[in-house]
Amino acid sequence: MNRYQELLDLIQTFQKDFDKFYQKGNKSAGTRVRKHMAALKRKAQEIRNEVQEMKAKMKEGVGTGEA
Repeated sequence: MNRYQELLDLIQTFQKDFDKFYQKGNKSAGTRVRKHMAALKRKAQEIRNEVQEMKAKMKEGVGTGEA
């Protein structure tokens, strides 16, 4: 669950800029929102890659006992 908590913590850091942009129309906050979303995309890709690696290792471990 550590990765899940990392995502939650990351998203919570975005709240002020989201509020400033969507509720107050602050253009600078909009730029920061876009940067936050790029960071979220990078984190998501990192987790996707990790999951894929773990799945591959699990598959290798299951396949070695057979045959």
